[in-house]
Amino acid sequence: MHDRKFGNSDHFVSAIGLGCWQFSGNHGMAGRFWGAMDENTIRSIVQTSLAGGVNWFDTAELYGGGYSERYLSLALQSLSVEEQSSFIATKWNPVLRFAGSIGRTFKDREMNLAPYPVRVLQVHNPTSLSSIKKQMQAMAALVHAGKIELVGVSNFSLHQMRAADEALKAEGLALASNQMRYHLLDRSIETNGVLDYASRHGITIIAYSPLAQGILTGRYHQQPDLIRKRPGFRKYLPAFSRRSLQRTQPLIDIVQDIAAEHKVTPAQVALRWVIQSQGEHIIAIPGASSAHQAQQNAAVMKMDLTSAEIHLLDKISREVNETS
Repeated sequence: MHDRKFGNSDHFVSAIGLGCWQFSGNHGMAGRFWGAMDENTIRSIVQTSLAGGVNWFDTAELYGGGYSERYLSLALQSLSVEEQSSFIATKWNPVLRFAGSIGRTFKDREMNLAPYPVRVLQVHNPTSLSSIKKQMQAMAALVHAGKIELVGVSNFSLHQMRAADEALKAEGLALASNQMRYHLLDRSIETNGVLDYASRHGITIIAYSPLAQGILTGRYHQQPDLIRKRPGFRKYLPAFSRRSLQRTQPLIDIVQDIAAEHKVTPAQVALRWVIQSQGEHIIAIPGASSAHQAQQNAAVMKMDLTSAEIHLLDKISREVNETS
């Protein structure tokens, strides 16, 4: 359950990766979501993640306009991580862009992440001004040129994911991954066909926001005003309203009970559910704002939930989600 095949490639990655959005350095709209983080903290998060068995990292052009990529590379270099042993996935920002910019802007991805190679390049969302076919053709050109190894997408619906996969197959390739929101409070990929198609075609689902931006930790249910003290824009999300917290309280109660039984945190239970409930089809990229949090995330790979606990979480999760 620790190492999982990434798409149909020969690469195996840890079930838990490290999401690097928070390394954005408070730059740009996306970067201000979390607030600033100093280089020493970033280095300790990466170091602790590696020590805990995490062997891959997810970043993006949109995260601080490349700052996340640069900070990740600097941290890996300071830790003397070998270039070829690294596994980094990053993303092209398609907003108000045509497919031609995939190739033109890739030099920025290379420069920011150097000396580490880009294993996976993903389309960050389905908003490009070009068709999916043209985007995938541009991605395939990078693969054939030896610039990247694998192609992924993010936030693609079933129809969009299928179109991307078919376009790549026409180029002699296949879609490796689809990065989607997935957690106990958002299970839409189970019913909209995305998970089913991915499972049948060997496409890895990368679960982002696996803790629902921190809601599933339970700390904001215990202290509803705590979110107001957090930096960034997260405090304005509807999910943190008192009404929403009251609605999700029954699920948090169950998560906390199971956590007490295992002597772990509620966050670890919620994260374990993400990577265990659907077998090996899903991997997750929780973020971390401290080395301690990174250690707890990695430790999730060393625990297991019982089938009865998985069933109970499934049941209560569905009931809570139906009331939203």
